[in-house]
Amino acid sequence: MTAPTPRKTKIVATLGPASNDRASIEKLLDAGANVFRLNMSHGQHENITRIHGIIRALEAERGQPIGILGDLQGPKLRCGSFENGAGHVLEVGQSFRLDLDMTPGTATRVGMPHPEIFQALEPGATLLINDGAIRLKVQNCDEDHAECLVEVGGKISDRKGINVPDVELPLAALSEKDLADLEFLCELGIDWLALSFVQRAADIMQARELVKGRARLMAKIEKPNAVARIDEILDVTDSIMVARGDLGVEMPVEAVPPIQKDLIVRCRQLGKPVIVATQMLESMVNAPVPTRAEVNDVATAIYDGADAVMLSAESAAGSFPSEAVATMDAVARRVEADPLYARQIAGTRSEAQDTDADAITVAAREISETRSIAAICCHTQSGSTAFRAARERPLVPLVAVTSDVKTARALALLWGTNARLQDPVTRFRDAAIAAAKAVTDLGFAAGRESIVVTAGVPLNTTGTTNILRIVKADCSNIGSAA
Repeated sequence: MTAPTPRKTKIVATLGPASNDRASIEKLLDAGANVFRLNMSHGQHENITRIHGIIRALEAERGQPIGILGDLQGPKLRCGSFENGAGHVLEVGQSFRLDLDMTPGTATRVGMPHPEIFQALEPGATLLINDGAIRLKVQNCDEDHAECLVEVGGKISDRKGINVPDVELPLAALSEKDLADLEFLCELGIDWLALSFVQRAADIMQARELVKGRARLMAKIEKPNAVARIDEILDVTDSIMVARGDLGVEMPVEAVPPIQKDLIVRCRQLGKPVIVATQMLESMVNAPVPTRAEVNDVATAIYDGADAVMLSAESAAGSFPSEAVATMDAVARRVEADPLYARQIAGTRSEAQDTDADAITVAAREISETRSIAAICCHTQSGSTAFRAARERPLVPLVAVTSDVKTARALALLWGTNARLQDPVTRFRDAAIAAAKAVTDLGFAAGRESIVVTAGVPLNTTGTTNILRIVKADCSNIGSAA
């Protein structure tokens, strides 16, 4: 008998103080984590190297490709410090000045060491401080200061973050810290590199030149400018993350849900992975069970067809990291078992492109729906065939066989895809046998159950998918032809 279809939506777990030792990481894997996020906003290189080694050791022991996502901090805008470190409470209607003077702040002013912000500001612009808890409106400004009116008050204290939602900032996409972290992560051997505070396609292209093919790129969508330019960003990125934290600070909160749905649809049409992130099970930082609203939030992202859902503080610094992963796993399995899920996925498939590879992957999915097919197995070198196959969202298990370990690890993020490493083969017959073995080893098929195999001739060559064949799991109908 074929094993039950595994969970298709992937889970990304952020590692941190609560989960950075071998035992904790192993628990996260057992609970259902597929990809681990290394947050460079908090991680030191020495510690990141140690964690990376643990993940790769567990990967080797389990024979299971594990994805690693390195997340760059991005340019962080912060105010300066205050007298005695105490801070001050800003009242609605009062004036407050931001300037380049880095002497300790007072009740009426504070330094902001970012001349590029002052150069871009105009009267009427909004400044948000401390994740939007304080809102200032610029009354007048110059290249070294901004006189503001407090519209929403609250306590301001040392080094609080600043957001400028309605101004395109002339900031370099990668800070000096990001440049150092990028090279470190690529040399270490990560699979995905997330870029923070992307504003334009050029930000992605700059990173791509530096990465030089050592990792796949992910644009974090957390700025209004990124939303406005999403088409050009999607053209050049390999994937996106719907980073709802900063997005919800810089835009009205009611705008975030439709943006999330729109981004998922766009990524599915292009066959590019999309992660939904931030505060998905936030209450589980301190509680062993989530709120019903949080469960519904996770379920909504899964119903919409997101490739992955992500835990941040819940798994990095919370008291119940493995429980949070297990909760996501349970929600995903329940949603994916709902007949409505299958109907929604089928009803939102996009039209395939006019290529041999697209025609083959569409045909594989259609055959799996009209015949008794246990699984689809695609041979892929670069991963592009697997991305096409996953875009079709087949209801049967999807297995990707590759001889490239970097490809196998990257596919850990991809919806419904079970990647397996296999030595290169030179004949389609051997490719079919390898596919049958991979599907059988995973428990998706057995005996004379049928599977669909796709591959390209010549084999082990990127972009040549041109063959589809139905074979038996026991290889009884595989002849001796090449």
